[in-house]
Amino acid sequence: MDFGYPVLTSLIVFPLVAAAGLFLIKSPQVARAYTFGASILELILGLPLLTYQFNADFQFMEKAHWVPQWGLEYALGIDGISYLMVLLTLAILPLCVLCSWTYIGKRVKEFHFCLLFMTSACVGVFSSLDLVLFYVFWEAMLIPMYLLIAVWGGDQRRYASLKFFLYTLAGSMFLLVAIVAFRVTGGTFSIPELMHTHFSFDFQFWAFLALALAFAIKVPMFPFHTWLPAAHVQAPSAGSVILAAVLLKMGTYGFLRFCLPLTPDASVYFAPMMIAFSIASILYGGAIALGQTDIKKLVAYSSVGHMGFVTLGIFLFNLRGVEGALFQMLNHGIITGALFMMIGTVYERSHSRDISANMGLGKYLPAFMGFWGLYALASMGFPGTNGFVGEMLVFTGAFQHSPYVGALIVPGALLGAAYMFRVTIKLAWGRPSTAKTWRDLNSREWAYLVIPALFVFYIGLAPKLIFDVIDPSVEKLVSDLAPHIATSQTLAAQPVPEAVAAVSAPAAVAAVESPVEPVNN
Repeated sequence: MDFGYPVLTSLIVFPLVAAAGLFLIKSPQVARAYTFGASILELILGLPLLTYQFNADFQFMEKAHWVPQWGLEYALGIDGISYLMVLLTLAILPLCVLCSWTYIGKRVKEFHFCLLFMTSACVGVFSSLDLVLFYVFWEAMLIPMYLLIAVWGGDQRRYASLKFFLYTLAGSMFLLVAIVAFRVTGGTFSIPELMHTHFSFDFQFWAFLALALAFAIKVPMFPFHTWLPAAHVQAPSAGSVILAAVLLKMGTYGFLRFCLPLTPDASVYFAPMMIAFSIASILYGGAIALGQTDIKKLVAYSSVGHMGFVTLGIFLFNLRGVEGALFQMLNHGIITGALFMMIGTVYERSHSRDISANMGLGKYLPAFMGFWGLYALASMGFPGTNGFVGEMLVFTGAFQHSPYVGALIVPGALLGAAYMFRVTIKLAWGRPSTAKTWRDLNSREWAYLVIPALFVFYIGLAPKLIFDVIDPSVEKLVSDLAPHIATSQTLAAQPVPEAVAAVSAPAAVAAVESPVEPVNN
C-alpha cells in the first residue's frame, strides 16, 4: 500500500530532524512544548501502521543499496513480532515528555534531544532487516541512554551510567562477532535471507552463545542483571520509563528475531539452560524486590522477574508460551512504565523514594493511589488487567511444556503479589511521620496516567486484536521450530564442539566456515 512517503524511514528520521531543531530554541518552556508537539507529529506519521495486515510476512518494507561493495543494504520492515514494539516506542515518547515537564530543570534542550534521539534508534532496532543496520541502531541508543543517566541522574549517576555503558558495550561485542560470522558463513547481512539458510550445528552453537550473551545482558537475565537496579534508581523518571518500556525489550526481541529463526538447533539444545536462567530470574527478582525499602529499586527488581517470564515463554517453544512472551513484553512496558512515572510524581512532592517517607498517601493523594492500585494489580496479574493475559499464557505454555516448569514459576507469581501488596498497603494506609500538605494530581499528571490505564483495561478485557496481530508470525515461528524440536534428542546426544575454552572470538569466526545449504520452502 502506497502512503506517499516511506513510513518507517519517516519514523526514524523525523525525531532526528526535530532534535536538531531544539538547538534553535532558547526558552526551556518552549523546548518542552516543541518536543511534545514533535512527539504528537511522530504519532501522526505512524498512523499508517494501523493498516497493518495480519499475516506472517514483513510489511512496510523499504530497501535501498547502502554499501554495495560490502553487501550492506538499508532494509526496513516489520511483522507481528516487531509491530507492537514500534507502536509502544511511539506511544512512550509523549508520556516521557509530560512526566519530565517539571522534573527536569537543567539542560532542558539537551534532555529532550536525548529523548528524540532514543526514539529514532529504538524504532530503527525494531524495524531493521539488515544485520549491520540493526547493529548501528543498537549501538546508537547506548549514547543517549548513557547521557540520560550520567547528566540527569541521582547522586550515584556516574557509577550507574558507567556500569550500564560497560555491560551493554560488552554485550555488543558478542553481537558484532555473531554478525560477522553470519556474513562469512551465510554470505549476506540480510535477515530474511538468513532465515531461509540452514547452518551446521557447530556454527549454530557458537552463534547462539554470542547472540544469547548479548541479548541476556540487555534483558537483563540473571546473573547479568546487576546493572539494571543501579541504572533505574539513578535515572530520571523518563529515563527509567524508556529503559523499562523499550530498551529491555530489545533483548527479548533479539531472541525472537535472531536466536530462534537463525540458530534453531542450538536454541533447542540450549533451551533447558535458558529456561533455568529464566526461572532463576523470576524467583530472584521477586525475592529481592520483596525486601526493598526504596520504591524505585523495588520496581526495578520486579522488572528482572517480569522479564524472566518473557524469556521463559520464548524458550518454551509452544504457541501459548511465545504468545505470552509477546504479551508480557507489551504489558511490562505499559505497567512498569506507568509505575516509574508515578514514582517520579510522588518524588516531586516528597523528594524521597523511600517507602517510609511516602506512607499514608491514600488520605492525601487519593487519585494518585487509585492509579497506583490499578497498576499494582496489573503488575501482579489480576484478572481483568493486561498483566493477567500475558502471565496466564506463559503459565499455560509452561505447564504444557512440563508440569515441573509450571510448578517452579508459581512461587514467582506469589512473590510478585507479595511485594506489590506490601508497598501498596504501606503507601495507602501506612502512618505518615508528619502531616502532609501535598496537592493531588494535576491535569498534566492525569493525562500521562490515564492513557496507560486505558490500555491496561483494553488489553485485559479485549485482547483479541493483539492476538490477531501476533498470531500469524508466532505460528510461523513455532511451526518452523517444530522439526528441530523433533530431533532434539539426537542433538542432545552430540558432543559439545571441541576446544570450547580455547577458541577465541576471531578463531570462532574462522571455525564456522561450514557449508551453507538453502532451505527449499
